[in-house]
Amino acid sequence: MKYPKALSLALSFNKKLISVALASVFIISACGEDTSSSSGEGFNNSQDTNTDFDQGKLITSIVDKVITPTYQQFSSVASSQQQAISNYCAQESALALGNSSETLVNDAKMLAVESWRTAMNSWQQAEMMQFSQFLIDGGLRNNIYSWPTQNTCGVDLDVTYFKAGSVNGQPYNIATRTASRKSMVALEYLLFNDNLAHSCTGSTKPDSWDNQTEQYRKIARCEFASEVAGDIENNAEELLTAWLGSDGNGGYAAKLKSAGNVGSDFATQHDAVNKLSDAIFYLDKYTKDGKLAKPLGLFANECGAQACPESVESKYANHSVTNITNNLQALKMFMQGSLTADETDALGFSHYLIDVGDKITADNINEGVALAIEDTKNYQTSLAATLATDPDKVLATHGEVKNITDKLKSDFITSLALELPKTSAGDND
Repeated sequence: MKYPKALSLALSFNKKLISVALASVFIISACGEDTSSSSGEGFNNSQDTNTDFDQGKLITSIVDKVITPTYQQFSSVASSQQQAISNYCAQESALALGNSSETLVNDAKMLAVESWRTAMNSWQQAEMMQFSQFLIDGGLRNNIYSWPTQNTCGVDLDVTYFKAGSVNGQPYNIATRTASRKSMVALEYLLFNDNLAHSCTGSTKPDSWDNQTEQYRKIARCEFASEVAGDIENNAEELLTAWLGSDGNGGYAAKLKSAGNVGSDFATQHDAVNKLSDAIFYLDKYTKDGKLAKPLGLFANECGAQACPESVESKYANHSVTNITNNLQALKMFMQGSLTADETDALGFSHYLIDVGDKITADNINEGVALAIEDTKNYQTSLAATLATDPDKVLATHGEVKNITDKLKSDFITSLALELPKTSAGDND
Protein backbone atom coordinates (compact mmCIF):
# COMPACT_ATOMS: atom_id res chain seq x y z
CA MET A 1 0.00 0.00 0.00
CA LYS A 2 1.30 3.45 -0.89
CA TYR A 3 1.04 5.96 1.96
CA PRO A 4 0.80 9.75 1.59
CA LYS A 5 4.19 11.43 1.81
CA ALA A 6 3.57 12.95 5.30
CA LEU A 7 2.44 9.62 6.71
CA SER A 8 5.45 7.87 5.21
CA LEU A 9 7.74 10.32 6.94
CA ALA A 10 5.93 9.81 10.24
CA LEU A 11 6.21 6.04 9.98
CA SER A 12 9.92 6.32 9.38
CA PHE A 13 10.53 7.87 12.81
CA ASN A 14 12.56 5.84 15.25
CA LYS A 15 10.20 3.72 17.36
CA LYS A 16 11.96 4.64 20.53
CA LEU A 17 11.46 8.36 19.96
CA ILE A 18 7.76 7.78 19.34
CA SER A 19 7.35 5.86 22.58
CA VAL A 20 9.12 8.57 24.55
CA ALA A 21 6.94 11.25 22.98
CA LEU A 22 3.78 9.31 23.76
CA ALA A 23 4.91 8.85 27.35
CA SER A 24 5.48 12.60 27.67
CA VAL A 25 2.03 13.40 26.29
CA PHE A 26 0.44 10.93 28.67
CA ILE A 27 2.20 12.43 31.67
CA ILE A 28 1.39 16.08 31.06
CA SER A 29 -2.28 15.42 30.45
CA ALA A 30 -3.20 14.99 34.13
CA CYS A 31 -5.04 17.95 35.69
CA GLY A 32 -2.93 20.55 33.94
CA GLU A 33 0.24 19.49 35.80
CA ASP A 34 3.17 17.51 34.48
CA THR A 35 2.32 14.43 36.51
CA SER A 36 0.02 11.46 36.21
CA SER A 37 -1.47 8.94 38.56
CA SER A 38 0.05 6.36 36.23
CA SER A 39 3.47 7.70 37.11
CA GLY A 40 5.11 6.30 40.19
CA GLU A 41 6.77 3.13 41.33
CA GLY A 42 7.03 0.92 38.27
CA PHE A 43 6.80 3.77 35.77
CA ASN A 44 9.53 3.24 33.15
CA ASN A 45 10.45 0.11 35.12
CA SER A 46 13.38 -1.95 33.79
CA GLN A 47 14.06 0.51 31.00
CA ASP A 48 17.26 2.38 30.28
CA THR A 49 18.26 5.25 28.05
CA ASN A 50 20.36 2.92 25.85
CA THR A 51 23.04 5.52 25.26
CA ASP A 52 26.80 5.39 25.73
CA PHE A 53 26.62 7.83 28.63
CA ASP A 54 28.91 6.76 31.49
CA GLN A 55 26.37 6.20 34.25
CA GLY A 56 29.09 4.76 36.48
CA LYS A 57 30.97 8.04 36.32
CA LEU A 58 27.79 9.96 37.11
CA ILE A 59 27.24 7.77 40.20
CA THR A 60 30.84 8.23 41.32
CA SER A 61 30.70 11.98 40.77
CA ILE A 62 27.50 12.49 42.76
CA VAL A 63 28.65 10.12 45.52
CA ASP A 64 32.19 11.48 45.86
CA LYS A 65 31.72 15.14 44.90
CA VAL A 66 28.26 15.86 46.31
CA ILE A 67 27.01 13.48 48.99
CA THR A 68 30.22 12.49 50.75
CA PRO A 69 31.52 16.07 51.24
CA THR A 70 28.06 17.18 52.41
CA TYR A 71 27.90 14.43 55.05
CA GLN A 72 31.48 15.19 56.07
CA GLN A 73 30.71 18.86 56.39
CA PHE A 74 27.68 18.17 58.58
CA SER A 75 29.70 15.89 60.84
CA SER A 76 32.25 18.67 61.25
CA VAL A 77 29.76 21.45 61.98
CA ALA A 78 27.79 19.17 64.34
CA SER A 79 30.97 18.80 66.39
CA SER A 80 31.52 22.56 66.36
CA GLN A 81 27.90 23.08 67.38
CA GLN A 82 28.29 20.86 70.42
CA GLN A 83 31.42 22.72 71.49
CA ALA A 84 29.80 26.13 71.07
CA ILE A 85 26.74 25.14 73.11
CA SER A 86 28.93 23.55 75.79
CA ASN A 87 30.90 26.79 76.04
CA TYR A 88 27.68 28.76 76.35
CA CYS A 89 26.52 26.53 79.21
CA ALA A 90 29.85 26.98 80.97
CA GLN A 91 29.35 30.76 80.86
CA GLU A 92 25.78 30.47 82.21
CA SER A 93 27.03 28.33 85.11
CA ALA A 94 29.95 30.67 85.76
CA LEU A 95 27.57 33.64 85.87
CA ALA A 96 25.56 31.89 88.57
CA LEU A 97 28.75 31.66 90.63
CA GLY A 98 29.72 35.26 89.94
CA ASN A 99 32.62 34.23 87.70
CA SER A 100 31.30 35.59 84.42
CA SER A 101 29.32 38.54 83.08
CA GLU A 102 26.14 39.11 81.13
CA THR A 103 28.26 40.27 78.18
CA LEU A 104 30.29 37.06 78.12
CA VAL A 105 27.12 34.97 78.44
CA ASN A 106 25.41 36.83 75.61
CA ASP A 107 28.46 36.51 73.38
CA ALA A 108 28.66 32.79 74.08
CA LYS A 109 24.97 32.34 73.38
CA MET A 110 25.29 34.23 70.09
CA LEU A 111 28.05 31.83 69.03
CA ALA A 112 25.89 28.87 70.04
CA VAL A 113 22.97 30.24 68.02
CA GLU A 114 25.18 30.80 64.97
CA SER A 115 26.56 27.27 65.30
CA TRP A 116 23.00 25.95 65.06
CA ARG A 117 22.36 28.02 61.93
CA THR A 118 25.56 26.74 60.35
CA ALA A 119 24.69 23.15 61.20
CA MET A 120 21.14 23.59 59.92
CA ASN A 121 22.36 25.04 56.62
CA SER A 122 24.51 21.96 56.12
CA TRP A 123 21.78 19.56 57.17
CA GLN A 124 19.19 21.11 54.86
CA GLN A 125 21.43 20.16 51.96
CA ALA A 126 21.87 16.67 53.40
CA GLU A 127 18.07 16.44 53.68
CA MET A 128 18.06 16.05 49.88
CA MET A 129 20.40 13.06 50.17
CA GLN A 130 18.29 10.52 52.01
CA PHE A 131 18.52 6.82 51.24
CA SER A 132 16.11 4.63 53.18
CA GLN A 133 18.34 1.61 53.73
CA PHE A 134 20.68 3.35 56.14
CA LEU A 135 19.23 6.76 56.94
CA ILE A 136 15.48 6.50 57.24
CA ASP A 137 14.60 2.90 58.11
CA GLY A 138 16.74 2.85 61.26
CA GLY A 139 15.54 6.26 62.44
CA LEU A 140 18.94 7.91 62.00
CA ARG A 141 17.54 10.83 60.02
CA ASN A 142 14.88 11.59 62.63
CA ASN A 143 17.43 11.45 65.44
CA ILE A 144 19.31 14.21 63.63
CA TYR A 145 16.25 16.16 62.48
CA SER A 146 12.75 15.02 63.43
CA TRP A 147 10.80 17.67 61.48
CA PRO A 148 7.91 17.78 60.74
CA THR A 149 7.41 15.87 64.00
CA GLN A 150 7.84 18.26 66.93
CA ASN A 151 7.07 17.93 70.64
CA THR A 152 8.03 20.96 72.70
CA CYS A 153 6.31 19.61 75.82
CA GLY A 154 8.37 16.42 75.47
CA VAL A 155 11.52 18.56 75.25
CA ASP A 156 10.49 20.48 78.39
CA LEU A 157 9.91 17.23 80.24
CA ASP A 158 13.26 15.82 79.16
CA VAL A 159 15.01 18.95 80.43
CA THR A 160 13.85 17.98 83.91
CA TYR A 161 14.51 14.26 83.42
CA PHE A 162 18.07 14.96 82.32
CA LYS A 163 18.56 17.35 85.24
CA ALA A 164 17.36 14.64 87.63
CA GLY A 165 19.47 12.01 85.88
CA SER A 166 16.62 9.52 85.57
CA VAL A 167 13.30 8.87 83.87
CA ASN A 168 10.71 6.30 84.97
CA GLY A 169 13.17 4.92 87.52
CA GLN A 170 15.91 4.31 84.94
CA PRO A 171 19.12 6.28 84.31
CA TYR A 172 18.55 8.96 81.69
CA ASN A 173 19.98 7.99 78.29
CA ILE A 174 19.35 10.41 75.46
CA ALA A 175 20.23 7.78 72.85
CA THR A 176 17.05 5.89 73.73
CA ARG A 177 14.76 8.90 73.85
CA THR A 178 12.14 9.59 71.18
CA ALA A 179 13.44 11.62 68.26
CA SER A 180 10.85 14.38 68.78
CA ARG A 181 12.38 15.11 72.21
CA LYS A 182 15.84 15.76 70.76
CA SER A 183 17.40 16.43 67.31
CA MET A 184 18.00 19.79 65.64
CA VAL A 185 14.31 20.57 66.15
CA ALA A 186 14.57 20.39 69.95
CA LEU A 187 17.85 22.28 69.86
CA GLU A 188 16.21 25.13 67.98
CA TYR A 189 13.46 25.35 70.59
CA LEU A 190 15.99 25.40 73.43
CA LEU A 191 18.29 28.01 71.88
CA PHE A 192 15.85 30.40 70.22
CA ASN A 193 12.81 30.33 72.49
CA ASP A 194 13.47 32.77 75.34
CA ASN A 195 10.21 31.94 77.12
CA LEU A 196 11.36 29.80 80.05
CA ALA A 197 7.84 28.60 80.91
CA HIS A 198 7.11 25.01 79.89
CA SER A 199 4.78 24.42 76.94
CA CYS A 200 2.82 21.46 78.36
CA THR A 201 -0.94 21.84 78.48
CA GLY A 202 -2.00 18.33 79.49
CA SER A 203 -1.90 16.60 82.86
CA THR A 204 1.78 15.65 82.53
CA LYS A 205 3.98 18.63 83.28
CA PRO A 206 7.56 19.20 84.45
CA ASP A 207 7.64 18.81 88.23
CA SER A 208 8.23 22.05 90.15
CA TRP A 209 9.51 23.79 87.01
CA ASP A 210 7.43 26.92 87.57
CA ASN A 211 8.87 27.28 91.08
CA GLN A 212 12.49 27.37 89.92
CA THR A 213 14.48 30.58 89.50
CA GLU A 214 15.12 32.01 86.04
CA GLN A 215 18.83 31.25 86.43
CA TYR A 216 18.13 27.62 87.33
CA ARG A 217 15.88 27.16 84.30
CA LYS A 218 18.36 28.78 81.92
CA ILE A 219 21.14 26.49 83.10
CA ALA A 220 18.92 23.38 83.02
CA ARG A 221 17.77 24.11 79.47
CA CYS A 222 21.31 24.87 78.34
CA GLU A 223 22.69 21.68 79.89
CA PHE A 224 20.07 19.63 78.08
CA ALA A 225 20.80 21.51 74.85
CA SER A 226 24.43 20.49 75.21
CA GLU A 227 23.36 16.87 75.69
CA VAL A 228 21.15 17.05 72.60
CA ALA A 229 23.99 18.57 70.59
CA GLY A 230 26.25 15.72 71.69
CA ASP A 231 23.66 13.19 70.53
CA ILE A 232 23.42 14.95 67.15
CA GLU A 233 27.21 14.84 66.86
CA ASN A 234 27.15 11.08 67.57
CA ASN A 235 24.43 10.51 65.00
CA ALA A 236 26.33 12.58 62.43
CA GLU A 237 29.34 10.31 62.94
CA GLU A 238 27.10 7.25 62.64
CA LEU A 239 25.69 8.63 59.40
CA LEU A 240 29.18 9.12 57.97
CA THR A 241 30.20 5.60 59.00
CA ALA A 242 27.07 4.10 57.45
CA TRP A 243 27.80 5.99 54.25
CA LEU A 244 31.55 5.37 53.95
CA GLY A 245 32.01 2.25 56.07
CA SER A 246 34.21 1.97 59.13
CA ASP A 247 37.35 1.83 56.98
CA GLY A 248 36.29 4.54 54.55
CA ASN A 249 35.93 2.09 51.69
CA GLY A 250 32.62 0.38 52.36
CA GLY A 251 29.17 1.50 53.37
CA TYR A 252 26.30 2.53 51.17
CA ALA A 253 28.48 4.77 49.00
CA ALA A 254 30.47 1.74 47.88
CA LYS A 255 27.26 -0.17 47.14
CA LEU A 256 26.12 2.56 44.81
CA LYS A 257 29.46 2.77 43.03
CA SER A 258 29.65 -1.01 42.58
CA ALA A 259 26.25 -1.13 40.83
CA GLY A 260 26.12 -3.66 38.00
CA ASN A 261 28.93 -5.80 39.39
CA VAL A 262 28.47 -9.35 40.62
CA GLY A 263 27.16 -9.37 44.17
CA SER A 264 26.08 -5.71 44.09
CA ASP A 265 22.83 -4.58 45.68
CA PHE A 266 22.02 -2.96 42.33
CA ALA A 267 21.67 -5.21 39.29
CA THR A 268 22.54 -2.36 36.92
CA GLN A 269 24.13 1.05 37.11
CA HIS A 270 20.82 2.50 35.98
CA ASP A 271 19.19 1.11 39.13
CA ALA A 272 21.72 3.04 41.21
CA VAL A 273 21.12 6.19 39.15
CA ASN A 274 17.42 5.76 39.89
CA LYS A 275 18.18 5.53 43.61
CA LEU A 276 20.10 8.81 43.41
CA SER A 277 17.24 10.46 41.53
CA ASP A 278 14.76 9.31 44.18
CA ALA A 279 16.53 11.45 46.77
CA ILE A 280 15.96 14.74 44.95
CA PHE A 281 12.19 14.27 45.08
CA TYR A 282 12.45 15.48 48.68
CA LEU A 283 11.94 18.84 46.96
CA ASP A 284 8.46 17.73 45.94
CA LYS A 285 7.02 16.18 49.11
CA TYR A 286 8.80 18.18 51.77
CA THR A 287 9.98 21.48 50.29
CA LYS A 288 7.04 22.22 48.00
CA ASP A 289 4.29 20.58 50.03
CA GLY A 290 5.47 20.59 53.65
CA LYS A 291 7.42 23.84 53.77
CA LEU A 292 5.30 25.96 51.40
CA ALA A 293 1.91 24.48 50.49
CA LYS A 294 0.94 23.54 54.04
CA PRO A 295 1.76 26.92 55.63
CA LEU A 296 -0.03 28.58 52.71
CA GLY A 297 -3.17 26.62 53.51
CA LEU A 298 -3.14 24.66 50.25
CA PHE A 299 -3.11 21.62 52.55
CA ALA A 300 -4.74 21.39 55.97
CA ASN A 301 -2.69 22.98 58.75
CA GLU A 302 -3.09 24.17 62.35
CA CYS A 303 -5.18 27.09 61.14
CA GLY A 304 -7.51 24.99 58.96
CA ALA A 305 -7.12 25.86 55.28
CA GLN A 306 -5.60 29.32 55.30
CA ALA A 307 -2.20 30.96 55.52
CA CYS A 308 -0.74 29.86 58.86
CA PRO A 309 2.56 31.27 60.19
CA GLU A 310 2.50 28.65 62.95
CA SER A 311 2.94 25.90 60.36
CA VAL A 312 6.32 27.01 59.04
CA GLU A 313 9.49 25.01 59.53
CA SER A 314 12.10 26.47 61.93
CA LYS A 315 9.66 29.03 63.32
CA TYR A 316 11.66 29.79 66.48
CA ALA A 317 14.85 30.59 64.57
CA ASN A 318 13.03 32.23 61.63
CA HIS A 319 15.20 30.05 59.42
CA SER A 320 12.45 28.68 57.17
CA VAL A 321 13.35 30.47 53.94
CA THR A 322 17.06 29.66 54.32
CA ASN A 323 16.15 26.00 54.70
CA ILE A 324 14.36 26.12 51.34
CA THR A 325 17.33 27.87 49.77
CA ASN A 326 19.61 25.04 50.90
CA ASN A 327 17.22 22.37 49.59
CA LEU A 328 17.38 24.06 46.20
CA GLN A 329 21.16 24.36 46.43
CA ALA A 330 21.36 20.60 46.94
CA LEU A 331 19.35 19.97 43.78
CA LYS A 332 21.72 22.28 41.93
CA MET A 333 24.62 20.13 43.11
CA PHE A 334 22.91 16.95 41.91
CA MET A 335 22.39 18.54 38.52
CA GLN A 336 26.02 19.64 38.14
CA GLY A 337 27.53 16.57 39.84
CA SER A 338 29.65 18.51 42.32
CA LEU A 339 29.47 21.14 45.07
CA THR A 340 30.54 23.87 42.66
CA ALA A 341 29.97 24.40 38.96
CA ASP A 342 33.66 24.77 38.08
CA GLU A 343 34.70 21.10 38.41
CA THR A 344 35.30 20.16 34.78
CA ASP A 345 35.41 16.39 35.35
CA ALA A 346 32.10 16.27 37.24
CA LEU A 347 29.03 14.53 35.84
CA GLY A 348 25.54 15.30 37.07
CA PHE A 349 21.98 14.87 35.89
CA SER A 350 22.33 17.88 33.58
CA HIS A 351 25.07 16.10 31.65
CA TYR A 352 22.95 12.95 31.42
CA LEU A 353 19.95 14.87 30.07
CA ILE A 354 22.12 16.59 27.47
CA ASP A 355 23.61 13.26 26.43
CA VAL A 356 20.17 11.77 25.73
CA GLY A 357 19.23 14.84 23.67
CA ASP A 358 17.14 16.73 26.20
CA LYS A 359 19.15 19.88 26.85
CA ILE A 360 15.87 21.77 27.08
CA THR A 361 14.85 19.96 30.27
CA ALA A 362 18.34 20.38 31.76
CA ASP A 363 18.21 24.10 31.05
CA ASN A 364 14.65 24.46 32.32
CA ILE A 365 15.46 22.78 35.64
CA ASN A 366 18.71 24.68 36.12
CA GLU A 367 17.10 27.99 35.27
CA GLY A 368 14.17 27.21 37.55
CA VAL A 369 16.50 26.39 40.43
CA ALA A 370 18.50 29.59 39.90
CA LEU A 371 15.28 31.66 39.84
CA ALA A 372 13.90 30.03 42.98
CA ILE A 373 17.19 30.45 44.88
CA GLU A 374 17.31 34.13 43.93
CA ASP A 375 13.71 34.54 45.05
CA THR A 376 14.29 32.94 48.48
CA LYS A 377 17.35 35.12 49.04
CA ASN A 378 15.27 38.24 48.41
CA TYR A 379 12.90 37.76 51.37
CA GLN A 380 13.07 40.81 53.63
CA THR A 381 11.30 39.15 56.55
CA SER A 382 10.83 35.59 57.81
CA LEU A 383 8.51 33.16 56.06
CA ALA A 384 6.05 33.37 58.97
CA ALA A 385 5.98 37.18 58.84
CA THR A 386 5.65 37.16 55.06
CA LEU A 387 2.71 34.76 55.27
CA ALA A 388 0.99 37.23 57.59
CA THR A 389 1.68 40.33 55.49
CA ASP A 390 2.22 39.16 51.91
CA PRO A 391 1.04 35.57 51.33
CA ASP A 392 1.11 36.12 47.57
CA LYS A 393 4.90 36.31 47.72
CA VAL A 394 5.02 32.89 49.39
CA LEU A 395 2.54 31.60 46.84
CA ALA A 396 4.87 32.79 44.07
CA THR A 397 7.76 30.90 45.70
CA HIS A 398 5.60 27.80 45.86
CA GLY A 399 4.87 28.23 42.15
CA GLU A 400 8.57 28.48 41.31
CA VAL A 401 9.38 25.31 43.23
CA LYS A 402 6.38 23.58 41.68
CA ASN A 403 7.65 24.45 38.20
CA ILE A 404 10.84 22.57 39.05
CA THR A 405 9.11 19.53 40.54
CA ASP A 406 6.71 19.35 37.60
CA LYS A 407 9.72 19.05 35.29
CA LEU A 408 11.29 16.44 37.55
CA LYS A 409 8.10 14.37 37.58
CA SER A 410 7.64 14.47 33.81
CA ASP A 411 10.41 15.35 31.33
CA PHE A 412 13.24 14.44 33.70
CA ILE A 413 12.13 10.89 34.48
CA THR A 414 10.88 10.29 30.95
CA SER A 415 14.07 11.35 29.20
CA LEU A 416 16.28 9.40 31.60
CA ALA A 417 13.91 6.39 31.78
CA LEU A 418 13.67 6.62 35.57
CA GLU A 419 10.93 5.72 38.03
CA LEU A 420 9.10 8.15 40.26
CA PRO A 421 9.47 7.38 43.96
CA LYS A 422 6.36 6.38 45.89
CA THR A 423 6.20 9.78 47.58
CA SER A 424 5.52 11.52 44.25
CA ALA A 425 3.31 8.91 42.59
CA GLY A 426 -0.11 10.25 41.63
CA ASP A 427 0.67 13.69 43.10
CA ASN A 428 -1.39 16.16 41.08
CA ASP A 429 -1.53 19.09 43.47
